[in-house]
Amino acid sequence: MAITDWPEDDRPREKLLRRGRRALSDVELLAIFLRTGVRGRTAIDLARELLREFGGLRALLEADPARLHRHKGMGPAKYVQLSAALELGCRYLETGLRRANALTDPRDARDYLHARLTGHDREVFACLMLDNRHRVIAFEELFYGSIDAASIHAREVVKTVLRHNAAAVIFAHNHPSGVAEPSQSDLHITRRLQSALALVEVRVLDHIIVGDTLTVSLAERGQM
Repeated sequence: MAITDWPEDDRPREKLLRRGRRALSDVELLAIFLRTGVRGRTAIDLARELLREFGGLRALLEADPARLHRHKGMGPAKYVQLSAALELGCRYLETGLRRANALTDPRDARDYLHARLTGHDREVFACLMLDNRHRVIAFEELFYGSIDAASIHAREVVKTVLRHNAAAVIFAHNHPSGVAEPSQSDLHITRRLQSALALVEVRVLDHIIVGDTLTVSLAERGQM
């Protein structure tokens, strides 16, 4: 049976209009995005199969395009749409940060950095730069690969921060293992960068470690 033949209250689009987007399940939201199914299967059926095969919404959004294309009904166009939807979410969070008069709620920064850095298959070290009122100036990914004391160059960090005329920074990097627990190397890097930036009067407000589902703030733990 086609979705258009369902009772109106059960159709995802009508349900969203009547009850709001939060009332919809992951399957229903994905079905709205997919718009159409394939022969013999509705968009709801296709959405349910995709979430089951990939193990959830997040895994689907981060899926390798080659694997996604192997699923009937998910060609390059659908991959582009999924990628665009994910990027829109990141930019929505970033816009919220930039519109704020000042970054006063640490959760805003953590949500944004988690959206930006989770899902990478390698470590990425990034910097969120702020002005003297803690308003966001810029976000930059600085280093890639195995993040340790040898791979993080304090001179390059200082140059980038000064180029943006930042008064304060929040560092962040992901752990591809999915475990957000900071290592001794993470603590050493943070202290080294704190010392380097103190020489140019730039404050390091936090270093956030991004895992699969959690983020850890070194500032909140009193480790910096």
